[in-house]
Amino acid sequence: MATATTPREHHGGASADVEMVEASELRRRSKPNDRAPPPPQDGAATEEEEAPSVERVFADKPVPSWREQLTVRAFAVSFFLAIMFSVIVMKLNLTTGIIPSLNVSAGLLGFFFVRLWTAAIERVGLLRQPFTRQENTVIQTCVVAAYDIAFSGGFGNYLLAMSERIAGQATEANNAQNIKNPHLGWIIGFLFLVSFIGLFGLVPLRKIMIIDYKLTYPSGTATAYLINGFHTPEGAKIAAKQVKRLGIFFVLSFFWGFFQWFYTATDDCGFHKFPSLGLQAYKNTFFFDFSPTYVGVGMICPHIVNISVLLGGILSWGIMWPLIAKKRGTWFSADLLDSSLHGMQSYRVFIAIALILGDGLYNFLKMIVLTAFSLRSQIKKKNASTLPVSDDGTVTTTAAISYDEEQRNELFVKDQIPWYVAYGGYVAVAAISIGTVPQIIPQLKWYQILVAYIVAPVLAFCNAYGTGLTDWSLVTTYGKLAIFAFGAWTGASHGGVLAGLTACGVMMSIVSTAADLMQDFKTGYLTLASPRSMFISQVIGTGMGCVIAPCVFWLFYRAFDDIGINGSDYPAPNATIFRSIAILGVDGFSSLPKNCLLSLLRILCWGSCRQPGKRSGAQEGVKIYTDPNGYGNTFLPRIIFCY
Repeated sequence: MATATTPREHHGGASADVEMVEASELRRRSKPNDRAPPPPQDGAATEEEEAPSVERVFADKPVPSWREQLTVRAFAVSFFLAIMFSVIVMKLNLTTGIIPSLNVSAGLLGFFFVRLWTAAIERVGLLRQPFTRQENTVIQTCVVAAYDIAFSGGFGNYLLAMSERIAGQATEANNAQNIKNPHLGWIIGFLFLVSFIGLFGLVPLRKIMIIDYKLTYPSGTATAYLINGFHTPEGAKIAAKQVKRLGIFFVLSFFWGFFQWFYTATDDCGFHKFPSLGLQAYKNTFFFDFSPTYVGVGMICPHIVNISVLLGGILSWGIMWPLIAKKRGTWFSADLLDSSLHGMQSYRVFIAIALILGDGLYNFLKMIVLTAFSLRSQIKKKNASTLPVSDDGTVTTTAAISYDEEQRNELFVKDQIPWYVAYGGYVAVAAISIGTVPQIIPQLKWYQILVAYIVAPVLAFCNAYGTGLTDWSLVTTYGKLAIFAFGAWTGASHGGVLAGLTACGVMMSIVSTAADLMQDFKTGYLTLASPRSMFISQVIGTGMGCVIAPCVFWLFYRAFDDIGINGSDYPAPNATIFRSIAILGVDGFSSLPKNCLLSLLRILCWGSCRQPGKRSGAQEGVKIYTDPNGYGNTFLPRIIFCY
């Protein structure tokens, strides 16, 4: 989760090093022309004997059955951690729209709390079942599945974009046919209908993607090695130190927020809107807000994201918008409000959309090409002879399977999930959803949902495969494509904006959940957790998230009347962007003001032609739209702490 991302892929320290070694080894094995190393000479140790074996460390510990891995204490801890992480993700979703990876934190806190639990019970002599790494993996899977709903549930994008608050900021499609205000009841029902189907779509392909294709899934791999390390004597000590540091900074952050409260009288005073760069810069929304949340996010996110956020704010609010504002009365009517999509707001929104779509289009096409070439390579490798002939005519042998890989493969295929459960579950949930979702959102017809469910498994496979290669999920890109396709299909006169946003939710839920499940299968594969227990944990976690995430969102929504309003503490930038994409898909470009389309096309081309490897266009686009408050929080403290 995450979640996002939902940027959620970066880990540091020893786990990252282990991850790189493992990824390199997997890539080496997957090359069809690789040759096995020559046999050892003069009693030299083999590569397997020289390389450290993870599973030999745990050889004396029996692997619990899939039922023993699913414990009451695991799900009790998962429930409380899911609430905590859902609050964190929801706050970030409604403020910056940038969600860092929290997978490692979920595994760490799950280990810490259950270890406290078992230590307390062991002292009174009531401990019946020791805490294992497989149970730790179940906790991590359940927590990630739960808090991921806080992101993929659309609370910061498509779902909030349906509301009157977001629609009121534009003159287009601001009518009852294209508005549906959030309510706790229908949100929970909608999430239950669309969130589970993604769990069944790719289950039959788990062996192909994890064992046959040896996809690395770097986040899942790093989390697995972290969990394996926790359950060694040295790893337990390191985990205790990490949790201690976490507690210290938690207390500091809490008391700093309490201290700030004493100096806040109105929304525009206090430390959270401190004019550190002067009053003129403050008028252009450049200020420092002393938010520990943004400091933490800036330290987790990679440099490229932080620089993109900072650069996007400087280019837009420091240069572009002041220059375009001088064209008021020439490019657009001077009588229009700043929130009108016929005026200044159109340049802010659609230039950001162009950058996001351009970056997303490039990476979408790149992912499709990478997937096609990788699949072609795997198929050729599978069809090749098991005794390939080298260039000099000699016969070579294939690389020997390692002890760790042998143990993992054996246990991964042991507890099968029956094919009829996967296919039957997909068809059953799809049938219920097709008949029920139109009762909640009448603008989206049953046959449109049917088409979405037919297309979704293909897109889910592409996204899951791409995530396994690059650790980057393009879930929001698939959602935006659904907005355009289904919005245009429905039409403006039949509630196309609301239909497009709903279709986006259906597509995002399927694609995101499928990729997360494969990521968790990889973690379970490396920790010898049963695929069956992982699947059940994912189902339970998704169910928790379908209740927890809407409740957390409802608390925010009822407590703050300005959620989704540009310039507020919770601007939810992606909500306005998603609704504007829906309006654009329904109405076309004819309603845009002068030179807006030209600027949009230039930015779109620039975003599509970025150099390979520069993956920051989406974050830059979001920050071009939103005001740049907190940039110092996300960027400068990271420089200080890291260097």
